Amino acid sequence: MPITLPDTQTAAKTASPDKIRYSFFRSIEAAGQDWDTAAPPGDIFLQRPYLSVLEHNPPQGMRFGYLVFYKGDAPAGVALCQIKYFKGDDNITDLDVQSKDPCFFNALGKWFKRRVASMAAADILICGNMLVTGEHGYWFDYRKIRPLEAIEALEKALSDVVDIMGRERVKMPVILVKDIAPQNLEQGKSLAEKGFVEFDIQPNMVLHLPFSDFEDYLSAMSTKYRTRAKRAFKKLDGVERRELTLVEIQRELPRIYALYREIARNAGFNMVDLNENYLLALKHDMGNLFRMFGYYQDGELLAFYTTIQNHDELEAHFLGYDKDHNHDKQLYLNILYDIIRIGLASGSKSIVFARTALEIKSSVGAEAHDLWCYLRHQNSLANKLTGTVLDYLKPVEEWQARHPFKEDGH
Repeated sequence: MPITLPDTQTAAKTASPDKIRYSFFRSIEAAGQDWDTAAPPGDIFLQRPYLSVLEHNPPQGMRFGYLVFYKGDAPAGVALCQIKYFKGDDNITDLDVQSKDPCFFNALGKWFKRRVASMAAADILICGNMLVTGEHGYWFDYRKIRPLEAIEALEKALSDVVDIMGRERVKMPVILVKDIAPQNLEQGKSLAEKGFVEFDIQPNMVLHLPFSDFEDYLSAMSTKYRTRAKRAFKKLDGVERRELTLVEIQRELPRIYALYREIARNAGFNMVDLNENYLLALKHDMGNLFRMFGYYQDGELLAFYTTIQNHDELEAHFLGYDKDHNHDKQLYLNILYDIIRIGLASGSKSIVFARTALEIKSSVGAEAHDLWCYLRHQNSLANKLTGTVLDYLKPVEEWQARHPFKEDGH
């Protein structure tokens, strides 16, 4: 059963046309038709088929909740809630005290960073999706609800969810609203006025696709980067590249998960431990919207990558590769180029490459798009320290933006 969370002005289940109410559901199936009516038609990551896969194949330690907002009796907005236990020194992987840093001050800073991280442990209520990058946490029909009215309702609903869970002895002292784009920073300002601390981490890397095909993409590059691309292609001589069927994914699942884990362990920040069956379930339930490709040599899977077609946007999803072969085969760079091929062949307008590996993604033409997050500790004293703690916890990736296209290119 949903829990109806009335706003401060009305407790009626059927509100007047100018009032907003919201209901909290424990499963996406319980949210049902109301969710379908209110969810954005252009975002697969806020639609029921994808959310059902995620709910039934959750990352380790993650639980879910779903908010449906109503204007009067009409569903007019949705918000995805993920509840995740977070312990800083478990999720930040670049603080290994066993590693010897040649610089004393670097070593001292790393030690202090670990001390701060070890104190950051809590269940976090996340409005957003930790498995994808971008504005996939909430959506409102602004023809029915004004943007600032919507964000106020969202903040109130998230606070009510914390109270509900608290009565069930689930303490969630922290609320995180994930990934708000610059054009919506007025909403972020509204959150800041309610005590949320604004911060950013690595940008989202997005490649826009004004090219007719892959050859057109290559011809738009400067000679230096076009030569680099062709050199990378030659590195894959003798490697078979093919799309994997559902049966092949199921057969290769242990190897796929091992390759994913090898990369995930080396990320500077890792808050999601992927469910081993998640990728298989995506293929089973979402068909050709989800695709997986593998690189094989002598029958062994060296690398895999996945994509999700989100309407006219292609999402580069999870991947993995054998690091011992990455340099000599240029596996990661070739994966990026292959995803671009898929994006162009599918008629996508852009490719979302997400965060991390910023410089190599910029070398294939992706541009940095800033996204802002908002975090509030329910304890006012602790909240005053939040900005300082976040500065220590944020992974820092030094990188130089590359510009692979000719000045007269697209």
